[in-house]
Amino acid sequence: MPFDLRHKVCFLLLPSLSLCYPTAMEIKTLEWKKGKLYLLDQTKLPLQEVYTACSSYREVAAAIRGMVVRGAPAIGVAAAFGLVLGAKGIRAKDSSRFRKELGKIGEILFATRPTAVNLLWAVERMKAVVRKNQKKEVEKIKSLLEQEAVKIWEEDLAANRAMGKHGQILIPDGASVLTHCNAGALATAGYGTALGVIRAAFDSGKKIHVFVDETRPFLQGARLTSWELMKEKIPSTLITDSMAGALMAQRKIDVAIVGADRIAANGDVANKIGTYTVALLCHAHKIPFYVAAPVSTIDLTTKRGEDIPIEQRSFQEVTSLRGQRIAPFGAKALNPAFDVTPYRYIHAIITERGIAQRPFSQNLKKICRRND
Repeated sequence: MPFDLRHKVCFLLLPSLSLCYPTAMEIKTLEWKKGKLYLLDQTKLPLQEVYTACSSYREVAAAIRGMVVRGAPAIGVAAAFGLVLGAKGIRAKDSSRFRKELGKIGEILFATRPTAVNLLWAVERMKAVVRKNQKKEVEKIKSLLEQEAVKIWEEDLAANRAMGKHGQILIPDGASVLTHCNAGALATAGYGTALGVIRAAFDSGKKIHVFVDETRPFLQGARLTSWELMKEKIPSTLITDSMAGALMAQRKIDVAIVGADRIAANGDVANKIGTYTVALLCHAHKIPFYVAAPVSTIDLTTKRGEDIPIEQRSFQEVTSLRGQRIAPFGAKALNPAFDVTPYRYIHAIITERGIAQRPFSQNLKKICRRND
């Protein structure tokens, strides 16, 4: 469903949501305010900083599908608030019927982007609130759902900061760091996962430089990661995806760190398309390759990476750039949104509960059982 232009809200009209050259720590990827979910429209960045106001779960679903909000943790949080909005529209007074209707809304939200397990995790966590409180009045359950969504948002922000604290020890002083896609404040409730680790290393006083893969075809690196790093005044250089190998051969990259959309039980990682290539290049050049992601990204029910569903997006994202055709009409194109990096190419997985190292099949289970 396309957005109604009446729901497009420029940041200049919302002083409390202003993004006039903030630091990345002040970036509000999303905000719940007066019964609406405000999303920083990432399809407009970096040229425009505009908020979209969502007042229904269908608008939230469209925003997730259309990449207005993106990044595994961020779409999980958005889906939680989408369920809150959906719950408000359910007229059923019987808790069992309410639960059934909310389940259908959850299925719609999850279907928007099936690779990121955080989305499913958030939906299931919200549904658990209904199950635990099914004997209460429906209006009370709706209130509890809103409280749970806020808690998910707060927990993600805290997890990102903890991830940064744990992971920054892996970034040497003076290092040149390669990152792929955007795993910063824009991909989360705030601060970031992979970019949060970089940010924490920089804030600790380490002199680092970041090489930013542009990340074709959606250009999350060029449009979003560069935008965040410039606002944070972290030295960075934008490169095309095809330049990484040459820079590694010239010993200009010391470490690579990326985020994740789903981590299988054996440590295989699904992340933005091109991540696998970066991991192989790092392996060939003996460069550490790290993954940073919250525990909610770990899917112990998925044994191997080959079992992770890979989202296939429109070929037009490849053949066009911001509406401008860049390939011949009639040209065929593939557009898988993600690829899978086998665990053997990953040196460590950074979470808010600590750093998991090999063997991942054992240590990821320990991380998931560990208390914060």
